[in-house]
Amino acid sequence: MGGKLKKYTRIVAVAAAATMATVGFIAAPSHAATKVKVGIAYDIGGRGDKSFNDSAAAGLEAAKKKFGVASKEITVTQGTDSERTDKLRLLAQAGYSPIIAVGFLYAGPIATVAREFPNTQFGIIDDASVAALNVTSMVFSEEQGSYLAGVAAALASKSGKIGYVGGVRIPLLQKFEAGFVAGVKATKKSATVDVKYVSEPPDFSGFNDPAKMKVIVKGMIDKGIDVVYSAAGGSGAGNFQAATEAAAAGKKIWTIGVDSDQYLTASAAEKKNMLTSMTKRVDNAVYDVIANAVAGRTVNDILDANAGIYGRRYDLAAGGVGVSYSGGYINKYKAQIDAATKAIISGKIKVPSVPSK
Repeated sequence: MGGKLKKYTRIVAVAAAATMATVGFIAAPSHAATKVKVGIAYDIGGRGDKSFNDSAAAGLEAAKKKFGVASKEITVTQGTDSERTDKLRLLAQAGYSPIIAVGFLYAGPIATVAREFPNTQFGIIDDASVAALNVTSMVFSEEQGSYLAGVAAALASKSGKIGYVGGVRIPLLQKFEAGFVAGVKATKKSATVDVKYVSEPPDFSGFNDPAKMKVIVKGMIDKGIDVVYSAAGGSGAGNFQAATEAAAAGKKIWTIGVDSDQYLTASAAEKKNMLTSMTKRVDNAVYDVIANAVAGRTVNDILDANAGIYGRRYDLAAGGVGVSYSGGYINKYKAQIDAATKAIISGKIKVPSVPSK
């Protein structure tokens, strides 16, 4: 009986998600905004990382400006599941809905709290494992944007030696790695890509350790690498620092930022070395969830019909990922990048999401 009930519940969840899929995003009436209180739960680092968390914050700010919603932002400091659960529960108890969790580490806690508050809407970025009608998953095709970054890196490199540094060696960041390496190799077969990670799980300090990132990048520079792509949240600052110091010593090292257009928040010295950024529109995802809440709806695409998981995938075709042209350094490569973009969207290029062995 329990198995049948579970199966029935899943079917109902999927049917409900499918029904919502027929409804698009619609601008909300202004009077509805007064009913919406948005909760944002950042992970360690919070605002000010000039990357992932700040991109989420930008989406919140855009929604506040457009709809006038109230909001509360919280940041974990210890980084434990119990702390994340407590933070989410406090927001739910205070009547915030939707509550948006920034990062896959919230998956377990959000599943717990969503069950406790079935009438509260939740959203989670970078995870699609929570099967609940009141949880919206926002995921991205990072490998596609990283492929384009790889094209730019291969064209800009003079040595043919390129580096990738991820924050933590987990499947999510290996998507960045896989796409980037594929883009480099497709553009310049003779090029090599040195892959490193700041930390290994279960140690997640690699997302907020710029000092260690700097040491890793300096080691790469010593080996002749002249383009380094970092996908590591707050740790990415160490990449930019290493390149700036190398420039002062007469070495030209290009850096590639991630998540947001990091050229826009870089120092004058860092901007001289920032080739591009792989943009991941977390801001758009956060804005979409809030806009739907104001309109009295939830995000509506089915991600996994069998599991009853719904939300939205932001890929290259949807403008969810890409590369930035700030600084003008990759303008001369635009034709090649545009060609790769079209080939990926059409399906001619299948970008891997798992590193080759």
